[in-house]
Amino acid sequence: MPETPTPAAAPRTPLFSTRKIVHMSMLIFAFLLPYLTWRQAAGCALLALLFNVVVLPRLGVDLRKSPASDSDSGIRNLESPFARLPTSPPAFTDAAGVWTGIIIYPLSVLALILLYRHDLHIVGAVWAIMALGDGTASVTGGALRGPALPWNREKTWSGFLGFILAGTAGAYVLTRWIALGAALRVAPGVAPAVAPDIALRICAATALVGAIVESLPVRLDDNASVPLVAGAFMYCLYFVERSALDSNLPFLGRRIVLAAAINLALAVLALGLKMVNRSGAVCGFVLGVAVYLGYGYKSFLLMSTFFAIGSVATRFGYARKAARGVAEKRGGARSWREALANSLAGAFFSLLVITTHHEGAFLMALIAAFAEATGDTVSSEIGQWISDRAYLITTFMPVPAGEDGGVSVGGSIAGALASALVVALAFGLGLCGRAGVIIALSAAVAGNLLDSVLGATLERRGLVTNGIVNFAGTSFAGALALCIALHIGF
Repeated sequence: MPETPTPAAAPRTPLFSTRKIVHMSMLIFAFLLPYLTWRQAAGCALLALLFNVVVLPRLGVDLRKSPASDSDSGIRNLESPFARLPTSPPAFTDAAGVWTGIIIYPLSVLALILLYRHDLHIVGAVWAIMALGDGTASVTGGALRGPALPWNREKTWSGFLGFILAGTAGAYVLTRWIALGAALRVAPGVAPAVAPDIALRICAATALVGAIVESLPVRLDDNASVPLVAGAFMYCLYFVERSALDSNLPFLGRRIVLAAAINLALAVLALGLKMVNRSGAVCGFVLGVAVYLGYGYKSFLLMSTFFAIGSVATRFGYARKAARGVAEKRGGARSWREALANSLAGAFFSLLVITTHHEGAFLMALIAAFAEATGDTVSSEIGQWISDRAYLITTFMPVPAGEDGGVSVGGSIAGALASALVVALAFGLGLCGRAGVIIALSAAVAGNLLDSVLGATLERRGLVTNGIVNFAGTSFAGALALCIALHIGF
């Protein structure tokens, strides 16, 4: 009787995919940052990009995104695997239109160098978080498995914690290395005189933010999202000084009591009026307290104005919008998702107002963030109310009202007026002068344009959610206002 052939054992999945190995090995070049000018560093990033585009495909290297190795849970990855790159230059997208990380990675490094050319310690730290954090998350998540994250069942707590630990260690080592180079006067990008323990806390906080961004259930390549968010976050944290907080402590005790009482009352009222659901009320309470701490009732009035105007605009012609299928869900009641998307950036800038010595600059960021959120909400709601047609901002082709990236003349005018109203309120409260009005309003309009462009490109392709787009718009408006304010000496 013939023997039944024994099935061949399945090949063992490597801990690191080729993509991860390429990404992590490139981190070696970050140790050269103390010895390079930012222009030389940018040139190296361009060479790395050319190497990935031209050389690697001709070596027959398999650069597919492997679900088994690149997903930290060991189960189905949210992103589709990439086809093997042929001997011709690689395609930038797979069937779902997701940009391959092997191209995005060096582009992100180049962007970091250009954005933080005078702060190369940030470049090195965020580079380490992007490379080591993501790679370690794949290994620890796939090997240890364990419980999944509540906000993304495709990711595990073991991978999340692995990202934080490896990212923190790598970021701290490179931060200290580049600081040492600056001390020896060989580094053109001068690292700040920050104590090692403070640098460690900043690196750990940034790694945590990077881990959260990497774990979000979106299909946008994290080689783009993680360095962009983590870099901006770390840049802001380096402005924090204990002396600034100490100078504000005498009145913060009374302010936090008022913040809790006022926000609790408003959360209960909004919940009773069905303007928010329970999660929205809780999240709004926390964000409201943070905003109140920044500049007392004045900064809180900006957030309240956004919420009031946005809620009224949502209810304008609600029945008509509902009939078209473009009205807000839950009768217009906001959840925690909408609260975070529209107010998280403003709350972050508000806390930086009292923890840095650049109060005026971060006030500009705070005003611009809430002005953008108000303008975006009003332009969308009013535009859908007055017309059933919009135009795609990237092509100006007519699309149905409510389409991602669609804009209308009436909605755009209403949004600009709403942003101007918030900025005018800030001016009336003495939060900014005439120059600040121009900065904040210009940044808010720019944020609204970016929101529409991201909606017409990334959101329409299913790479990000509307909440991510809204967060990007408010964050960009605040960051732009901050950079301008710092540049002119606020």
